[in-house]
Amino acid sequence: MRFTLHRALLLGLSLLTAGCSLPRGAGFQSEVLAASNAGNREEGEEPVYDFEVIEVTRDTLPVINAWPNHDFYPYPWIAAQEQPASLIIAPGDTVQLTIWDAEENSLLSGTGQRATPLQETQVGSDGRIFVPYIGDMRISGMSAMTARGRVEEELSKTIPSAQVQLVVTPGRQNMANLASGVGAPGLYELPDRNFKLLDLLSLAGGANPALANPQVRLIRDGRTYGISLERLLEEPAQNTTMRGGDRVMIIADDRKFLSLGATGTEAVHEITEKDMTALEAMSRVGGVSDGTANPKGILIMREYDTSVVRDDTTGPAQERVVFTIDLTSADGLFSAGKFIIQDDDLIYGTESALGPALTVFGLGQSIASLAN
Repeated sequence: MRFTLHRALLLGLSLLTAGCSLPRGAGFQSEVLAASNAGNREEGEEPVYDFEVIEVTRDTLPVINAWPNHDFYPYPWIAAQEQPASLIIAPGDTVQLTIWDAEENSLLSGTGQRATPLQETQVGSDGRIFVPYIGDMRISGMSAMTARGRVEEELSKTIPSAQVQLVVTPGRQNMANLASGVGAPGLYELPDRNFKLLDLLSLAGGANPALANPQVRLIRDGRTYGISLERLLEEPAQNTTMRGGDRVMIIADDRKFLSLGATGTEAVHEITEKDMTALEAMSRVGGVSDGTANPKGILIMREYDTSVVRDDTTGPAQERVVFTIDLTSADGLFSAGKFIIQDDDLIYGTESALGPALTVFGLGQSIASLAN
């Protein structure tokens, strides 16, 4: 049965009347920001909001940026501390002693020999090694130079002209473990007490370039410390000194944000930079939906920990905060370029009030074409 122009007009009018009931991809800003008792509030009753709404502008940015950032709560870090450039002998290290004796009838060397290399020995769990004509001797906790002097001092009681050469090969207690996220994971010797983290990473070929915004995790004495590799490279004072037994991992940044509503994509996105701004995040999600989104109603929803809620503007007034951004004004765009996205943020694009009308208009055009 063919459409007549009369029938087409009637159908178009009915669509215009029912336009507000057409399915939408997102809510209006007024709907999203409505009071929790908006639907059942009695006359004269105050609206109840279980969230705070803050517009992101030049004036509010300094206040917002001063609030606690929960992205960086979990891990402390250890600043660099200069240490003497010498190794401290520890149990498990291997020691090679060579004894020089100028006497003709040496107790250790044969005729015509001046140097006697002794068999390599491992420092025991009690910190001692066996030295001929001395017996068990404690050298753990000493530098190689101090230990050499002590061995020579004790040996001189039996061999007055003896001179000692001592070489230490680090054991596990003088090694660090690069567990993951580098070119060549494994155990690495610490040549001295002033050996820094970046020196260790360079030995292993640096961080894996496939990792997004690499994060450093250092496990020491049962406690975990953390810092971003970017900050470690930018701030020399954070290049911490390594200790024997340290375990280091380089991992990808696990922070994420979600985009929903009238945005370019509805998905979970990785935060791949130390400080990702709202503008960068909007670019990542593909902006807003053409023809349906309200560029004045970009909402960023964030939930803060109860411990940071404040009444004096040094923190959010409520746990739940909705930040609104207007992408149609210069101030809104500049401010969005300085607003930092945090882990678990939700970027929500609200629908334009013109969206349903444009949809109905498009349907009307299609119906008119059918009628023709």
